Amino acid sequence: MINLLIVDDDQMNCDLLQSVFTRQGYHVITATSGREGLRLFRTSDPRVTLLDLRMPEMDGLTVLKEIRAIAPHAPVIILGGGATEIQENQARALRATDFIRRGLSLDVLVEVVNRITQQSVQPAIASSPPGNGPYIEQIDESVLVVDDEPLVCDLLVQFLSLRGYRALGVKNGHDALQIVGDTPPDAILLDMIMPGIPGIEVLRALREKEYPGGIIIMTGSQNEELLEKAWDLGPQEILMKPVDLDRLLTAIQLVLVCREC
Repeated sequence: MINLLIVDDDQMNCDLLQSVFTRQGYHVITATSGREGLRLFRTSDPRVTLLDLRMPEMDGLTVLKEIRAIAPHAPVIILGGGATEIQENQARALRATDFIRRGLSLDVLVEVVNRITQQSVQPAIASSPPGNGPYIEQIDESVLVVDDEPLVCDLLVQFLSLRGYRALGVKNGHDALQIVGDTPPDAILLDMIMPGIPGIEVLRALREKEYPGGIIIMTGSQNEELLEKAWDLGPQEILMKPVDLDRLLTAIQLVLVCREC
């Protein structure tokens, strides 16, 4: 089994990526700091490393420099959400194998990882053929994920799908409101800070439309005034980012149970 190392200070991203790539057949190791990532790189000898660019204390570029001193040709894919052109050029100068910009989807990341492993090992790791994976109990309830970060949106959709929910993702408030108008989901997982129509305005519109399902807000904002406005609009839960996935699943289950009541 091929070792894949994920280094990202966001625990939710680590957990979601681990879920996705374990499903792809990889042995996934995660670290939430640059120092821990370097220790695991030395001990686990990963075939591919996914490395977040923006981390506190030791950022991705510093980690990449250390990796190059250990293994000059080791495949390292930079997750460069919010990166500047200068930072991207610095990563490429350090021979980053690939640079995944903000806005690219999960499918792109999976394709890049699979392509790299196919070049370095035979037979190639590939997705399990339909019907050969573990049995997933289907839940007859739908969850709409609304998040402007494509990678996070895709990861959450796949995470919920693997747990049996009928999950759908959109990247903006306009599309979310259109879907709710056509086929209302049982629950909505809504990012509060988005360009275009912010999540709080989506929430207000849902209340005006008397949307009957459950609404869970996700946010990294600590703005007390904004959070108070959100609570006034009656979501069932507000989860702070990075979201704990066990707590997220519990919140969704409670929302759906209360909806039935």
